[in-house]
Amino acid sequence: MEIRCSVAGRLLGPLCCGLFLFVLLLLEGSAVFQAYAVDVEVRDDSNVTCLYAKWMMNLSIIYESELNEYKSTALMLPDSVSYDGSSCGNEASGPVLAIEFGEGHLWSISFTKTENTYQGSISFTYNTNDTVLFPDAKRKGQITTFANYPSRPIELDTVFICHNVDSVEADNVTQDLWNVTLQAFLNEGSLSNMMTQCDKDMAPSVPAAPVTAAITTDADSTNSTTESNAIRTFPPLPTPEPGEKPATGIYSVKNGTTDCLLASMGLQLNITGKYSLLMNIDPNTTTASGHCGSTTAVLNLKDTNCEIDFLFAVRNTSSERFYLKEMNITVFDSTNGTQFSGNDNLSYWDTSLGNSYMCRKEETLVVAPSYKVNVFDLKIQPFAVKEGQYSTAEDCSQDVDNFFVPIMVGAALAGLVALVLMALFVGRQARRNAGYEQL
Repeated sequence: MEIRCSVAGRLLGPLCCGLFLFVLLLLEGSAVFQAYAVDVEVRDDSNVTCLYAKWMMNLSIIYESELNEYKSTALMLPDSVSYDGSSCGNEASGPVLAIEFGEGHLWSISFTKTENTYQGSISFTYNTNDTVLFPDAKRKGQITTFANYPSRPIELDTVFICHNVDSVEADNVTQDLWNVTLQAFLNEGSLSNMMTQCDKDMAPSVPAAPVTAAITTDADSTNSTTESNAIRTFPPLPTPEPGEKPATGIYSVKNGTTDCLLASMGLQLNITGKYSLLMNIDPNTTTASGHCGSTTAVLNLKDTNCEIDFLFAVRNTSSERFYLKEMNITVFDSTNGTQFSGNDNLSYWDTSLGNSYMCRKEETLVVAPSYKVNVFDLKIQPFAVKEGQYSTAEDCSQDVDNFFVPIMVGAALAGLVALVLMALFVGRQARRNAGYEQL
């Protein structure tokens, strides 16, 4: 068995064969992750390609901490990985691409076929003993999730194509894949000139203007390359008109069949710097998910182009109050790559436990200097929801009132002191004038 990168992959350098290549950048003090394309082929002992894979991918995991809080982490793969376990299979099993990395993490995809179709199965094992990714995980050890990919069987001798984001969710793991080119059980090691597009690309199996890819049959041989004349990308990121207010979305998270988190708000992403974006979140295309716990709650809002995570926590004091502790923002953009920023040290929307928080005015949540979220017409309750209804709301305008009252009291006291001093001054002047008249 041999694993090689195709022409596009070799241009990345000697470590190009890593299944996932992420570059960690620091942008104005916040963590920003950039995902890059993968270009890998698996060959048998005869140097014939049995599996070709090219895609971009993000991994995110939600785990429970020792304080019973739900936290999210974005997985970054190192440049150096092990391919032990990868093979072209045999008569009983199909090709497998296995990647081992870090402290006991393993991602693999194996393929099976029927008379007319083939399909992959992803197995992802992450190790919560990795203190870098999971510094305070309550559950220790390796956790494995399974999911089919593609979600439906693909016709044999066709290339699977998916340019839009295709999410694979299993338990607490979300894998977002896009710009996918994939074929297993290649005929004589060559990519097919037929393609099957994913449901997200909204196209049936059609004869292909062949796929952009290169399969090499020998290290020194001439590459056989096929090119596409109809490559699709992400839908363009919508840009609101100046002054356009985002529509208000109504979201909820359920614990079984019961609502445990309620939210109503309009959201607008405002990203500045080298990567700039102003985008209203469309509630009509946004789905809500999350978790509810006794001390933490998570609201995940996901659209075609972006994903926003809100993590609420109960303060570890006797005051019995909750607040917005953490936010993570992911933007999918085929031009600039995937952008990510997060902050787990926020302190917004402080509210008494058992109440909801409401704010009709525009608020700006600063996740990082270049990553902000403008919030409109907010009403949120992440804890103690009863019968699917909001409890008594604490209004953000009270914050203004709380400052206004002491200011007015201080002003009144200052005025009173001024009047007393003035009265003393007038009285002294009057006594002084009376003395002059007697003389």
